[in-house]
Amino acid sequence: MSGIPLGVLDLVPVSSGSTAAEALRNTIDLAQQTERFGYSRYWFAEHHLNPGVAGTSPAVVLALTASATSTIRIGSGAVQLGHRTALSTVEEFGLIDALHPGRFDLGLGRSGGRPTGQRAGSRPTTTPVIDGRAPNGLRIPPRFSPEHLIGSPRFLLQQQLLHQPGARPQDYGEQVDDILALLRGDFSSADGIEAHAVPGEGAEVQVWILGSSGGQSADVAGRNGLRFAANYHVSPATVLEAAEGYRAAFQPSDHLDKPYVSVSADVVVAEDDATARELATGYGLWVRSIRTAEGAIAFPTPEQARAHAWTEADRALVADRVDTQFVGTSERVADQLEQLQEATGADELIITTITHGHADRVRSYQLLAEEWQRR
Repeated sequence: MSGIPLGVLDLVPVSSGSTAAEALRNTIDLAQQTERFGYSRYWFAEHHLNPGVAGTSPAVVLALTASATSTIRIGSGAVQLGHRTALSTVEEFGLIDALHPGRFDLGLGRSGGRPTGQRAGSRPTTTPVIDGRAPNGLRIPPRFSPEHLIGSPRFLLQQQLLHQPGARPQDYGEQVDDILALLRGDFSSADGIEAHAVPGEGAEVQVWILGSSGGQSADVAGRNGLRFAANYHVSPATVLEAAEGYRAAFQPSDHLDKPYVSVSADVVVAEDDATARELATGYGLWVRSIRTAEGAIAFPTPEQARAHAWTEADRALVADRVDTQFVGTSERVADQLEQLQEATGADELIITTITHGHADRVRSYQLLAEEWQRR
């Protein structure tokens, strides 16, 4: 399976008892280490108003990381276009590409703070899912609905703080079209007025679309012949329809002559299964904090997580994420990743790992890389 590249997705997590500054230093170190381990790319997510996540600006963090690494591709997974403009996005990435040309992935997402879930217009998968399993045994859990989060006070405040008063987000498809035109240098307004982004025009960035279902994101990626990343770690119930929807919409372009899909997975690896499970103990409580609209808490220690009094409602809230996290020895987890790759037809996999201790996180990536390279 070494022919299937592995990448990294980093939220810049803050552990309990730690600080955002330490989380950033750990991120730089992890990027340097995973570059040595042979990972192909390193992406930064974008999240806001989360006490336990310091990755608020992918462009800023990847600029810092680019200066500390030399070969690994670095990018956004993803820039949230819901509260940005096409021009500001192209100029930001053009600026850092000017100093580190040819190393950046511009991953674009629809969200501007909207919870991830099934999108309007998404297509159901044609792959039979029986008793929560794909034909090859990959777990496909019931759908999680994030609609209860949209009206939460925290979500409404986030929208208020991220948007200018009265601002109306541009249609996602149109916004992606404008980004591509600005990068190519052939942007023209409806009145025929040209605009040229300097820096940005001609930047050697690789454009990706990230999506959780077979809806608009998959359609936009396919229509433009762009690379597509499907989120098994965030929305495992819809990963099959996301990949299928993208492939169904794909049209060859100057970027690609055939579809190219990356799929994410949440992973914790250790020398033995018991240790891995212990390291992953805080994951359920952390997911709960996100799905109750509290905002991602600082990642807890196993002891802190065990102290939580779980209700049945709590367990149901996080079941799809906990049940689809790959936890265990490198052999066990690599087997599960092979299963994920087979079920989705992924061309590469993106690995996201969070543990309370930084050394344990680095070790998880190291053990997985060594096992993957043996296959």
